[in-house]
This record gives sequence, structure tokens and C-alpha cells, in this order.
Amino acid sequence: MAFPATYNFSYYRGDTNQFVIRPKNSDGSAFDLDGYSADFFIATARGAAATQYEAQAVVDTVNNLVTCTILPGVGEDLAPGTYVYDVQIDSGAALVYTLLTGNISVTEQVTGAI
Repeated sequence: MAFPATYNFSYYRGDTNQFVIRPKNSDGSAFDLDGYSADFFIATARGAAATQYEAQAVVDTVNNLVTCTILPGVGEDLAPGTYVYDVQIDSGAALVYTLLTGNISVTEQVTGAI
């Protein structure tokens, strides 16, 4: 497989942020997501002791993609600073793959709270 990949991004606290992952096999073909669910977790640090926030991850099996979204309700809980995240897929049969990992730099909005 051709994952996990790393993607670091900036996020304005309280905004909606959405990105799409198109997992590929090592030969470049689309990874079949049929039978998989996805999770998108943001955390203060790596490891079990970190504070975790669950964002939204939706699997589209027709197009073999995962849409990840940080909604304003989750984003408001993220104080300015740097966080880590993982997007994983799970087949329910002891197969868990991390598709994407990285850092999120959270910045307070100029306009203040919504």
C-alpha cells in the first residue's frame, strides 16, 4: 500500500475545514474501501495520555475516497497551538490502516468567536 502519507496544515479555530483522501495501492490503483469505516482523531500529543478530539470521517465506497471534516463545534474546542492527527480506516476484521497523519497548527480567528 502507498500509505500512510503526511500532511501538515493550518486551521483557523471554529472554521470548517475539509479535505479528501484518495488511498492508493502501491501500483497506483485505487484502494477498494468497500467494507471499511474511517476515523479522524485530533490530539494534543501522540499516545494514550493525550486529550483527543474526534472529527468527522466519511467513507465513499463508490469513489473510493474518505472525506475528513473539522466542524466548528469540534474546532471551538481546539485552543491555539499545535496538534497531531491520524485518519484511519478499519475493516472490523482486525485490519486497521493509517491513511494520513500530520500536524495541525491552530490559530485564533481575527473576527473572534462565532
